[in-house]
Amino acid sequence: MRTRFYIPHVQLQEFIQCIMVIHVCMEPGSTPVICPYPPTPQNSLFFYIDDPIKVQMDERTGFIEQQRSVIVGPQLTRVMIDINKSHKAVRVGFHPGGLHRLLGVSMAEMIDKSYDAVNVFGNEMSELNNRLQEATGFDEIKDLVEGFLLKRVATLKQALPFDSAILELLRSNGNISIEKIASLACLSLRQFERISKERIGLPPKLFARLVRFSKAYRLRENFPHWNWTQIAYECGYFDQMHFIRDFKQFAGVAPGIIEKELNNTPVRLQAGLRL
Repeated sequence: MRTRFYIPHVQLQEFIQCIMVIHVCMEPGSTPVICPYPPTPQNSLFFYIDDPIKVQMDERTGFIEQQRSVIVGPQLTRVMIDINKSHKAVRVGFHPGGLHRLLGVSMAEMIDKSYDAVNVFGNEMSELNNRLQEATGFDEIKDLVEGFLLKRVATLKQALPFDSAILELLRSNGNISIEKIASLACLSLRQFERISKERIGLPPKLFARLVRFSKAYRLRENFPHWNWTQIAYECGYFDQMHFIRDFKQFAGVAPGIIEKELNNTPVRLQAGLRL
């Protein structure tokens, strides 16, 4: 598994956190690799360059093949991913509010949804998908995606004090009071909650819980030898019941089940995420 992170072009840094390129090649004849993928607090634009992945949104339904490029809004429910034999992908991770500024739509309308990026951006996205399949290396892949995004900087919605304030909530791993974050945004609590639903899709307290959970899950992928008590403390959980509640809500299962699932999965799709 090869992963490379790129700090985006300086003109993109106000709304994009990073561009990540990943390549996983499975051994010939190996069985399908099904990976759990719980929600993260970061909205994304994905490009699937080699074998298209398949996603299962609900265990009662089958796996659905994804398009070559997909916009993913706020997620509250985990999915299962079949990465096939050659998983070469790009993930553009947005700062909180960044996808709203790019698309100009309420993020509350995109909760637990994904969209074919060609339907949003048209022929230019189709052309980019084709060029990515012809790219010869990670750097060229990054340059192509970056060039596409740079063309859209002039059409971004205006940044607000809210955006820098909610970024502080993310950087604190959800461990700052909502009252303080609202103050940083120069808003009343009611105003802050209303704008939060529009720009990040979620109420601020729920977003803070998702941020804290995401750190705990990524620590588990990165440090499988850590016990859950150590992880909970590291993430600011001082109540075991809140820790278990968040795992059941966002991961769909208790921490012990997650541990068993990861032990049976050779690929860690969130271990290297940077938020």
